[in-house]
Amino acid sequence: MKANFNVTAYAPASIGNLTVGFDLLGMALQAPGDEVSVRFNNTNDVKIVGIEGDNGKLPLDADTNTASVAIKAFLKALKSDKGVDVFISKKMPLGSGMGSSAASAVAGAVAVNALFGNPLSKKELIPFTLEGEKAASGGIHGDNAIPSLLGGIVLVKSCDPLDIIELPVPDDLHYVLVHPDLQIFTKEARELLPKQLPTSVAITQIGAMAGFISGLYDNNYAQIQSSLLDLIAEPARKGLITGFDQCREAAMNTGAVHCGISGSGPSIFALTQSKEMAEKVSCSINSVFNGLNIKTKAYFNVANKVGAHIA
Repeated sequence: MKANFNVTAYAPASIGNLTVGFDLLGMALQAPGDEVSVRFNNTNDVKIVGIEGDNGKLPLDADTNTASVAIKAFLKALKSDKGVDVFISKKMPLGSGMGSSAASAVAGAVAVNALFGNPLSKKELIPFTLEGEKAASGGIHGDNAIPSLLGGIVLVKSCDPLDIIELPVPDDLHYVLVHPDLQIFTKEARELLPKQLPTSVAITQIGAMAGFISGLYDNNYAQIQSSLLDLIAEPARKGLITGFDQCREAAMNTGAVHCGISGSGPSIFALTQSKEMAEKVSCSINSVFNGLNIKTKAYFNVANKVGAHIA
């Protein structure tokens, strides 16, 4: 199918929240990721002509699929009436906590931009990726889509008006991402969040995020580790992930800098300072899940500083 298309773009998975920055922080991974292929058609419509890897679960309706919604937003901004065929290759499970819906939106925006000769920069594509993400989650939050697009670790100060800061990423920072054979959808997970927070909790959480960001700028792992705290989402959501506390304990005992929930879960992520430690931590988390008869897929690598690109 892809051979019949002009452009294919790849967008990587991402870790949303990064524990300490609910809806505000995200980090791009190397893999897995989604691919979106595009070509012009002889109509004035955007058409999804095929999806692979989703087991028939994703909509073929161009008005509701995250990739095509992003593409349609791009075309509207360019005031173009050209028709585009879209083919989506899903490389990660739905409801995984990896930013799956965001990756499809990002790959769609990058692909159609290339199809038109790259009239816009990556940062100028952000609004279209957020429109795509909104189609899946019901709201706009950029902690998955923006790092998937730009790479690295991104602080999303505001989506409207758009205000982001690309944060430094230590060269030796490695991630571990373990996806258990469980499913949690963002909309459902958000319903579990507290509607109000005590002032003391808000102050502690704000201080923790400031400390984490400071640690990134100073390349200070002790500061990074002590600051990775979640008093908002993790207490409400960890019960949805069988074995989460045991996985975190195993990861930290093995030598991880941190272990937490990736996005809304059920994927669990850890941070380490070396590839060797990342591999060991990955094995320790997998062992816990496997001992609970839960199948897993695991990934580990250095943080992705490139983001989405033409495949």
